[in-house]
Amino acid sequence: MAYSFDFSALADYGPVIAKGVAVTVELIAVGGVLGVGLGIGCAWARTLGPRWLRPIVSAYVELIRNTPFLIQLFFIFFGLPAAGFSLTEMQAAILAMVINLGAYACEIIRAGIEATPRGQFEAGASLAMSPIQTFRHVVLVPALQKIWPALTSQMVIVMFGSAVCSQISVEELTFAANFIQSRTFRAFEAYIVATLLYLLLAVLLRQVMRGIGALVFPRRRAAR
Repeated sequence: MAYSFDFSALADYGPVIAKGVAVTVELIAVGGVLGVGLGIGCAWARTLGPRWLRPIVSAYVELIRNTPFLIQLFFIFFGLPAAGFSLTEMQAAILAMVINLGAYACEIIRAGIEATPRGQFEAGASLAMSPIQTFRHVVLVPALQKIWPALTSQMVIVMFGSAVCSQISVEELTFAANFIQSRTFRAFEAYIVATLLYLLLAVLLRQVMRGIGALVFPRRRAAR
């Protein structure tokens, strides 16, 4: 029997879809900024940080990169309260995304740092910069410039991973699609709309990241 599509059944759920998109944007905006910040700190620790800190950061990176994001999310939301740390659904989702992105961003940024010519470190030292100042002003920006496309792709992957947050009742886009299909029984329509919105968000995120790169790395923009 042929299936008859009826998108009009979704018309009354515009606010639900809009809220789902807004929550997804909030997750990737907050989780992305904090996650990249954590990744930068961890990349510094693994390459230039004190020796005692390197194995700790390495253990964190390997743990996160070799366990499912869903398990990490469940551990934070259901496990931490047993230790006395109660979080809302949104707080748990953001924390899980930050921790997850931080581990992957660490390895991406570390690759950029390790590709930096040794002469740039020596140049910083010759200007009487501290190791932290050399990392911040001389090493970090060229390293980020090298790995910006890879970091952009990882941000998009994390945004798609935010769909898992619906499992702890975070009202993001997948939660909205699930809610709509449970009320209307129009699963195809609900998930087609969600798919198209994720596609649009991914394209917009790549454009935003490209714009940020053009501002932060003006020489790269001029080279084009």
